[in-house]
Amino acid sequence: MASGWAPDGAVQDQIDSTINDAVQRARQDLVKGTSAEYCQECGEPIPAARRAALPGVQLCIQCQSQLDKKRQDHAGYNRRGSKDSQLR
Repeated sequence: MASGWAPDGAVQDQIDSTINDAVQRARQDLVKGTSAEYCQECGEPIPAARRAALPGVQLCIQCQSQLDKKRQDHAGYNRRGSKDSQLR
């Protein structure tokens, strides 16, 4: 049962929306095609095992880790907020 102006199921709708957004971002980040033999960022060779495991890979592990960290720092906001969220 919702309180205030929020309809029933509003919290679950926000959770579902947050998950759907994250899945959509992950799908956009998937690379397809031919893997690069050398990292596009630093020029180091990309190991054959990495190229085989991730078709379309363009970055070495170190550069990919740095990129992922930058993306994580700018991941967005938490729609659920706090206990005193916009649902009240």
